[in-house]
Amino acid sequence: MKELTAQNLGARSGDGWYRSWFLLILVLIYASSFIDRIMIAVVGQAVKLEMNLSDLQLGLLGGLAFSIFYSLLGLPIARLAERFNRVALIALSIAAWSVMTALCGTAGSYWQLLLYRLGVGIGEAGSTPTAHSLISDEFGPRRRASALAIYAFGPPIGVLAGALGGGWIVQHMGWRPAFFVVGLPGLIFGLLAWVTLREPKRGAAEEGGALTAATVPSLREVLRVLMKSRAFVQMLLGTVIGAFAQYGINLFIPVYLTRVYGLGYAQAGLIFGLVIGVGGIVGNAVGGVSADWASARDRRWYAWVPALGTAIGFPLIVIAFTLNQWPVAVALLFVATIALSMWNGPTFAIVHSIVEPRMRATASAFVFLLMNLVGQGLGPTMIGFLSDRFADLLFTQGKFHLVCAANGAHGAHGPAAALQGPFAAACHDASAYGIRYAMLAVSVVLVWSSVHYLLASRHVARSK
Repeated sequence: MKELTAQNLGARSGDGWYRSWFLLILVLIYASSFIDRIMIAVVGQAVKLEMNLSDLQLGLLGGLAFSIFYSLLGLPIARLAERFNRVALIALSIAAWSVMTALCGTAGSYWQLLLYRLGVGIGEAGSTPTAHSLISDEFGPRRRASALAIYAFGPPIGVLAGALGGGWIVQHMGWRPAFFVVGLPGLIFGLLAWVTLREPKRGAAEEGGALTAATVPSLREVLRVLMKSRAFVQMLLGTVIGAFAQYGINLFIPVYLTRVYGLGYAQAGLIFGLVIGVGGIVGNAVGGVSADWASARDRRWYAWVPALGTAIGFPLIVIAFTLNQWPVAVALLFVATIALSMWNGPTFAIVHSIVEPRMRATASAFVFLLMNLVGQGLGPTMIGFLSDRFADLLFTQGKFHLVCAANGAHGAHGPAAALQGPFAAACHDASAYGIRYAMLAVSVVLVWSSVHYLLASRHVARSK
């Protein structure tokens, strides 16, 4: 059998088979990174009860603890990706975050877990902007939004796999083994990337054989090109503001399901995976393909598609979080997720059309810097903060955390809540309504996000 190597695969890089394999490996790597990223959401309620955490502390684990280094290191690593072998950078990154994820299962305290989550963020910082640069050098402008949308299947696939497997593991074996199981397989994908993918020539996919700068443009030059584009600024604002709501809401959905509806960890994980995983896959596909198709007539659809999706998703989210019947609420969340996932391919297609090939990793890293720092960093943290504050206001005895934690009912869910002392019912109700009102409050910014996408369309030329 012929050995599968970067060399002989590279010789076939022009055919569909290699490009399919190329995208498949990158999607699997992205999925692996997202499994490791969102596992804290799947095991969150179990960790909260064992370590007696507040929702703010839980939000920090899923938010700033991961995103601060993930965001800040994205730009420096992207600068390396403009100069050096991008396949090697991705392979090294996945090894780093996989090991740090496995170490989360050994944490003996909240602060150790927080430290390991920082490590996961450091490892993942080298993956996505680098992959964006690779994809844009393998696929031309007319197929780029679709290719980037397919790459964006990674997060929903990761959520689906992590939620289904992680929910079952945490219910039957505890939360610590879940980190071991999801962390180590990423090493296999890193090895496959190193052995089978080649480094494409920069700018080779551009129409008309566009020239690529021999030297790497400075960071200042890249930012100057981006920020002088009004279309980019508006798309960036729409993406960052939307991410604030979406990341925050998504990472608290398993907690919401267990606390408000009394569902078990496995059932909540299954629903979380199906809603965010399957819904995200469908939404990314619809967004990328529809934007590429419609833009053949009018390129403003690259901005209109995210605007429309975000505008549709907002009322569905609001209605879902006001219902007491979980099957109907979950159905609405699923449809909302499809609509809210349509932004990715069109957004990065516009970003990559503004800059030349040696700027693309940096441009993507800049978007991810703000999107993850504000979105994943502050979104879950804000929901955790608001949930604690609303719970304090709703708890009739005052001092919610002090009283409810002392009685062992902080965050309790399901029938067991009625058996945990005189304050159990009041603690449960305050905790459940606190998280519900926090989700509703943060969802309002989706309207703001949609407005910026719509404004971006005014600065996108109808045709190229």
